[in-house]
Formats: sequence, structure tokens, C-alpha cells
Amino acid sequence: MRLADPWFLALLALLPFVVRAARRPARRATLRFPSLGILRTIAPRGAGTRRLVLLALRAAALAAIAVALARPQAGSAATKIHREGVDVMLAVDVSGSMLAEDFTVDGQRANRLQAVKSVVKEFVAARPEDRIGLVLFAARPYTQCPLTLDHGWLLQNLDRAEIGMIEDGTAVGSALAAAVNRLRPSTAKSKFVVLLTDGQSNAGKITPQTAADAAAALGIKVYTIGAGTRGMAPFPTQDFFGNKVYRPMQVDVDEPTLQKIAATTHARYFRATDTPTLREIYAEIDRSEKTAFEAPEYLDYRELYPWLVWPALALVLLEIGLGETVLRKLP
Repeated sequence: MRLADPWFLALLALLPFVVRAARRPARRATLRFPSLGILRTIAPRGAGTRRLVLLALRAAALAAIAVALARPQAGSAATKIHREGVDVMLAVDVSGSMLAEDFTVDGQRANRLQAVKSVVKEFVAARPEDRIGLVLFAARPYTQCPLTLDHGWLLQNLDRAEIGMIEDGTAVGSALAAAVNRLRPSTAKSKFVVLLTDGQSNAGKITPQTAADAAAALGIKVYTIGAGTRGMAPFPTQDFFGNKVYRPMQVDVDEPTLQKIAATTHARYFRATDTPTLREIYAEIDRSEKTAFEAPEYLDYRELYPWLVWPALALVLLEIGLGETVLRKLP
């Protein structure tokens, strides 16, 4: 809201003088009477009040005209955001060891993949303007979703990810190579991979270091995450009667390899031992890979003076109408 010509508001300071001049009697009387006592006795009651009503209508009309001349305007802001895009590939382990239930989701015990799905959804929601893709891997990699701005479709593909959909194993090198290959033709200003696994690389034709060297050569950072509690983790299985029971399983994350991949690509390695830690890791990666953007603001102003001019005209007509009828006064 603004006034295009605010100096016209100075006219409001003249209103008291206009009102005073309107109430001042004429210098010369049209008719002369030796005494006004008789006229006062026959004058209708409330004549003075009626004159004040007419004067108030005129003052309100003049005030509305003064404000209308100041041209009040209402502005509606439209912000156009220009941001350099960031391309992200998420590489998620779906091998059998991800069934270990050492994480929680909404206060309930959950396996590692369920926890990853929950946290990745928050990560994606925090980056609405970035292209994000998804590579699942076990004994071999599989591109579940290529780079896309359609995050709804991305999350649908994430929900469809299941442990056992790919033959068991852990092909860290091949998974990283597949993610890097998806980012290779990208022209984005920044691009990186977030690779999560809970085991050691024991499958695939490409070594983790070879894939890391390729990523570094292309200027792609690789953030690595080792998932799983330290020591033993509860692994679900069935007993003789078909009941769900847990047996302890040794957590075997190859931290040195993951640390070396991150160091080679000038990124960082993280260890997620529970859901809060995993959530904080993805949040920290999100903060580290934000790019600046410009948001020039354009204002479109709409003139509001017609909403004052028409009421002012109505007040003038009302004053004239009342002055010539019910509030008519004798000369």
C-alpha cells in the first residue's frame, strides 16, 4: 500500500478553514428585521443540527477528494526466483543386510531401508528446485529413477524399493559408477552423490576407488554414509513355529573404503547408527550443498482512487439533495 502523490494530503489541513468559512454569516443580510426573536420562535427545532449535518457531508466529501488526489495504490508482489540448479543422485543399498532392525520410524522399530526412505523423503522435500535421481544396488546397480524435477514420481519409485528386488550382494563400486554416469552429461553448476551402504563391497566389476577417481575427474562430490549400529544388530528371522524372532548379526561396514571415496572427491563420510543420526546427516549434506539464488521483486500497483471519488460524489449529491429537501433552510 502506498500513495503516489502524498503531497495532496496537505489539502486536508485546509478543511478547518473551509468549515469555518462555510459557517460564517454573510456580511450583508438579504432581509433586515428589527428583532430575530419572532423568527426563532417559528423556526423548526433542530435547525442548527441540520446545518451541521450538511457541513459534515461537505467536509467528508472534500476529505475523500483530497485523499483520492494523493492516489492510494495497492501493490501485489510477484517474486521471480532464478537459481542455479543442483543435480543429486541418491545411491541406496537394498541388500539383505538392510533388513536389520536397528533403526526406528515414528517410535516403532524399523529396518534400515525403512528408515532411509523416511529420511530421504525429508531430504527431497527440502530441495524442491533440484533434479534428483535414485540408484538402488545390491549385487548390481539399478537406476530406479533418473534425474528429475518430478519429485512426486521420484518418491513413488522410492516407495517401491524393496530388499530382495536385486540379487544379494554389495556392489559399491558399480553403484557409484552408475550414479556418476547419470550425472556425467549434466550441466548443473553443482552435482553430487549421496551413497549409503551397510556392508562391504563384495560384488560388481568396478572397484570403489576406480569409481571415486572417475567422480573426482568429473568434479562430482560423493558423500558416503555407513548405516548400522556398532557391534551387533538385531536381524529378523522366523523360528520353527513361524514366529518372528531376532538374532544378533555383526555389523560389517567398510568404513575405510567409504572414507577414502569421500576424501577422493573432496566430500565427507558419515556414520549413521540410529534414525536421528541419519536424519541429521542428510540435513547436514543438504546445508552443505545449497547454492545462492537471486530473487528480484516486481510490484504491480493497482489504483484505488476510484473507491474514493465515487463516495465523494455521492456525499456531494447527498448534501445537495438534503439541503433542498428535509434539511432545507431559509435564506
